[in-house]
Amino acid sequence: MGLVRLRLARFGSIRRPFYRIVAADSRAPRDGRFLEVVGSFNPIPDKNGSKQIQVKSDRIKYWLGVGAQPSDRVAFILGKAGILPMPPRGFNPKKMVPKSERK
Repeated sequence: MGLVRLRLARFGSIRRPFYRIVAADSRAPRDGRFLEVVGSFNPIPDKNGSKQIQVKSDRIKYWLGVGAQPSDRVAFILGKAGILPMPPRGFNPKKMVPKSERK
């Protein structure tokens, strides 16, 4: 078995995404075989304007303890949920330059 990753598996319909946070083998397809469902994320804001995040914090801590690596987006979601520290923001100096002046 390869590296275990905590990542998002997409569910829902066209233009109405819903994601499950799963522990999966890194070689498995995005929506394919997984080891365990450890949470869910609904990116569509509700009436209050908030996005819904549900996590099983004890199971996420277990998977992180045995060496699972979260994907970038899952690390951000877990940072919002208070389970992990917020990851550093990406730094892309090309985006600081206006598009017309880029090479």
